[in-house]
Amino acid sequence: MKRSVFFVSDGTGITAESFGQSLLAQFEGLEARHTTLPYVNNRDKALEALALIQSAKEKDSQLPLLFMTVVNKDVCAVLQGCGAYTVDLFAAFMPNLEKELGQHALYRIGQKRSTACSSETYHRRIEAVQFALENDDGVHNRHYDKADIILLGASRSGKTPTCIYLGLQFGIFAANYPIAEEDLEEGNRLPTSLLPYQSRLFGLTIDPDRLAGIRHERKPNSRYASGRQCQYEVRAIEYLYERSGIKYINTTDYSVEEIATRIMALANLERRLK
Repeated sequence: MKRSVFFVSDGTGITAESFGQSLLAQFEGLEARHTTLPYVNNRDKALEALALIQSAKEKDSQLPLLFMTVVNKDVCAVLQGCGAYTVDLFAAFMPNLEKELGQHALYRIGQKRSTACSSETYHRRIEAVQFALENDDGVHNRHYDKADIILLGASRSGKTPTCIYLGLQFGIFAANYPIAEEDLEEGNRLPTSLLPYQSRLFGLTIDPDRLAGIRHERKPNSRYASGRQCQYEVRAIEYLYERSGIKYINTTDYSVEEIATRIMALANLERRLK
């Protein structure tokens, strides 16, 4: 089942994408062709979006799906006539929320960003991302005492993107340390440099076949990417976690967002961004 799916917003489109994709993920066999149209904030841009949606409708011979987060009434009026199956998030929830709160909404574009992103929050986010970059792959460990969490795992198991997402989304100071083959040859003990921070350690693991596929894209036909090497590293690292009492999760079937959120819960981390 193939459908054209449009995420349209007068802002970044992130909310429309996130909500729409969460809904669509509940349907098996759906092959969606996604198009995101951000900053559709005036009539001219709305007409351009309308033309794209109607073109998809004619080409597919079936209704496109439209997820929209738009507060501009003129833009909404144009898009409502596009002939797509439309999920308007503001129209769906705002009237009842206004009734419950006893006041009219502002219907102001970008209001989420203007109220939530204080100067303090902005600087915390920047500092957290910078910390993740400076403490990536065990290159430096002199700032581990400032880390909220230190992720461990085999090379290419998802440590770096997870650390960056933890910083960007939650303001968490996350470092990461790759467990290398040399570490595993030391009798399955934690590297000495990590021992003072054992309470902050959290492990990632991954299906060996998946790891081999990821590594093959980086270094084709190498020992590093071989199934045998990946199998050895994953099993040895999992044993190290269990022996050292380190909590860990398998990242194979999860997105970066899901990995980070699960870590927040399992490690009892407090969100640093308001």
